[in-house]
Amino acid sequence: MTRLSTQTATAPFRLHEVTLVRRRPISPSFVRFTFSGPELDQFADKGLDQRIKLIFPLDGVGLAAVPMGDDWYARWRELPDELRNPIRTYTVRAVRREQREIDVDIVLHGLTGPASRWASSAEPGDSLVILGPNAAYEGFHGGVDFLPPRRSGRVLLAGDETALPAIANILEALPADARGCALVEVPHPDDVAALPVHPGFDVVVVPRGSGTHGEALSPLVREKVDGLLEALDSELEIDDVDVDAGLLWEVPSDDAGHAALDEAPLYAWLAGEASVIKALRRHLVAERGMDRKAVAFMGYWRLGRSEQN
Repeated sequence: MTRLSTQTATAPFRLHEVTLVRRRPISPSFVRFTFSGPELDQFADKGLDQRIKLIFPLDGVGLAAVPMGDDWYARWRELPDELRNPIRTYTVRAVRREQREIDVDIVLHGLTGPASRWASSAEPGDSLVILGPNAAYEGFHGGVDFLPPRRSGRVLLAGDETALPAIANILEALPADARGCALVEVPHPDDVAALPVHPGFDVVVVPRGSGTHGEALSPLVREKVDGLLEALDSELEIDDVDVDAGLLWEVPSDDAGHAALDEAPLYAWLAGEASVIKALRRHLVAERGMDRKAVAFMGYWRLGRSEQN
């Protein structure tokens, strides 16, 4: 699959041609995929909830049509449908630059799309193209949305299985004296194995079972926030978001990509199915009076809709 790259050294993100070298189940729903590539020593290790793009092969075409170079995305959009490789967003779980390896934890949920179909059958030796942060770039890369205030009393992390790898990374990165809750709704109760522990965090994993998305998570967040946040008197009006028409994504930050606030009693990071996250954000800001600059919320996906790039 090796091709000559036309990428510059200073772009914030760069494409990597990689090969799957290991796959290891880590819970009933999650498999850890380890990729190797000749230029992964240039993959910046930003940790936290760093977003990356996985570009999957097309039946009968593979990855031959994937445009390489800094202008890859514009060229990809110009391709005919039958040559446009599917792209999906994930969180990089670990970076080992010296070994030229990265890990990505992927949830298996049946043969429902190109990503899950690939993940269900992929074997060592299979190829992908991955877009990740460029270690040679000295500016703000973007793609990291966990930006807590410099001084925060407590941290609330909440999401579904699509947010679990990001929550896992954040828990591993937070100092031992950090305090808060990590609340995750997952398909299976044993998916707790995919999350690390933290001495200062109450880590709660709730199985969805036969319930709808958010049915287990939403009341849990409402319950736990009582112990994290003293009641605020203000009732705030917030702009509504049509999750079918607009992008449910707000990460409060300053112009340099740092936290929007110096301090806050509670910082909340919410990610998962868009309508569930929208309701949780409204509860925290409009009903509980949290400063909206202390709430990051990301609609990672929408029920009944495939990811668009």
